[in-house]
Amino acid sequence: MVHFVGAGPGATDLITIRGQRLLQEADVIIYAGSLVNPELLEFAQNKCEIYNSALLSLEEVIDIMKKADQKKQDVVRLHTGDPSIYGAIREQMDELDKLGIVYDDTPGVSSFCGAAAALNLEYTLPGVSQSVIITRMEGRTKVPEKESVEALSSHEATMVFFLSAGDVEGLCTRLIASGRQPDTPCALVYKASWQDEKKFVSTLEKLPEIAKEQGINKTALIIVGDVVSTGNYEKSKLYDKDFETLFRGKK
Repeated sequence: MVHFVGAGPGATDLITIRGQRLLQEADVIIYAGSLVNPELLEFAQNKCEIYNSALLSLEEVIDIMKKADQKKQDVVRLHTGDPSIYGAIREQMDELDKLGIVYDDTPGVSSFCGAAAALNLEYTLPGVSQSVIITRMEGRTKVPEKESVEALSSHEATMVFFLSAGDVEGLCTRLIASGRQPDTPCALVYKASWQDEKKFVSTLEKLPEIAKEQGINKTALIIVGDVVSTGNYEKSKLYDKDFETLFRGKK
């Protein structure tokens, strides 16, 4: 059986208990070597076969899975963060469906959650923003026109940009051109939860300079929105003494 497992944002103790158990029991591990913390491989058995998918094509990954399945071996396909976000898992699952190979999916802590934790940030502050848009700038992978930076920015919701640290200046320029104010709060979080994590809070007009000075052009998330600056917001109704809930009356 093939187990797709979310490795979490980086720190080894942020993988789920289920994910750790599957790593410990796996006969074969195929991990995203360019992004997954290699220390997670220490959970593997001595006899486990380990492959770095950064060196493999889709066909080669599937071939490893196929051969392992023929031997009745358990495979862990270890993806960074949570596999459902920019994990390219659907194409693998479709190939496994064609081959009749059974698989399941174990979620992981996404790096956008790890970045929020690094900043002690709440994405959904009452009175500020109640929506989070997870997106990316286009690169070799195209982005639908209706999901362009400009189109999504018009909602003025909290935005989290994956896979966009290679052009922080271009991103900030486009956001400002689309109507976001130059002083809009934003943050740059490099390798959230890793030992060499870096985090910077700034504004749209100043963030490109910070990214350039720090040499950050990959493995970083960009968060845009007023929630980054936690000044003015409304307190939650859930804990308001004058607000009645199913479990608590007014006090």
